[in-house]
Amino acid sequence: MDRFSWTSSSNACVLPGESGVHQQSGIRIYDGDKKTTFENGNLKLTTHRIVWDDLDQQDRAISVLLSLVSKVEEQSSGFMSSAKVIVSLHPPPANKEPGPCVSSPYACVKFSFKQGGHSEFFARLVEQINKKSWMQQTTQSTSTGAARKQLGQPRGVGGIVGIERKLEQKSKETDNYIQTAFKDLDALMEKAKEMVAIADKVASKLEEKKGSITEDETVMFKSYLLSMGIANPVTRETHGSGASYHKELAKELGTFLHKIIMDEGGMMTLTDVYCRFNRARGMELVSPDDLVNAAKLFSSVNMPLRLRAFDSGVLVIQALSHSDEEVIRTTKQILDEKCSVTAEELAHLAKVSVMLAKERLLVTEQAGKACRDDSVEGLRFYPNLFLERTD
Repeated sequence: MDRFSWTSSSNACVLPGESGVHQQSGIRIYDGDKKTTFENGNLKLTTHRIVWDDLDQQDRAISVLLSLVSKVEEQSSGFMSSAKVIVSLHPPPANKEPGPCVSSPYACVKFSFKQGGHSEFFARLVEQINKKSWMQQTTQSTSTGAARKQLGQPRGVGGIVGIERKLEQKSKETDNYIQTAFKDLDALMEKAKEMVAIADKVASKLEEKKGSITEDETVMFKSYLLSMGIANPVTRETHGSGASYHKELAKELGTFLHKIIMDEGGMMTLTDVYCRFNRARGMELVSPDDLVNAAKLFSSVNMPLRLRAFDSGVLVIQALSHSDEEVIRTTKQILDEKCSVTAEELAHLAKVSVMLAKERLLVTEQAGKACRDDSVEGLRFYPNLFLERTD
């Protein structure tokens, strides 16, 4: 925080050639990992500075020069924490203006985005740091100011013309972002095609040399292919449509999920399965309807998995070994050890999603092994002592 200086909250653009870029409200500032009193403010990004303007106290504003920024990082939100943008800073210059802190043990600050918007602010900040407008404007502002003085031109353009120019500039910036994003996407698609082609080539080589390489080597190569997320995915072009396609897709899905679903505790939500299965298939994505239809055919293709719908409507894929009796037994064991748990606590203990943890508790409750306490503090489950203890 010793890099910040006090500034005027009435005008965020006070430096020569400085212009506003982006702003986001509801921002808290951390000095390193330490909370500060700058709790609820409007964070403004200009071509030259980052300005924080207090929303609760008038004329309480601070700023830091972009020229002091050495690194910018993005931190995703957690269970109990907001998303953050971490800004590492160079040491303050000797002629720095007075600020809220004389010295600080930290070389970075964190901006906590309680109302979202951190990704866009992060992208805009990186863009301005790369542009280094503060280095270009010094000479330009001097020459432009002299020319304006000689010609008697106004310092700025206002009214409808100024608004139109700002809208045009905003539109151009948006177009540039979209073009850059699609360039990156095109490059990713090309790389994905190359990886799929390499995987197909390796798979065909394995088929050709079936007798000349050992079984262990074959297993090893196939594990490499699976880790790349490939292995000749089932498609409508290769297996037709309708029941034939869905049966082959069910075999592929069952083989792919067997080990993964056991590592996940014997059960996965269909949405998680959809994401992981499509990621593994590379370019050959399956639709949600095809995934559901394939999952319904597990029993007909002798896969040890089943599609299950809970009373709440949640769809999951469950291993046959993962019976309700086993779920009830393990959940009751945790309840006995911890005396009481919420769905969030059980999710942490059982290493499953909060949604599945809640379903486990509801199944245990229906079996009479748990009872609930629904209060202002939330829904909490306890061992059902009414059935276990008698006078």
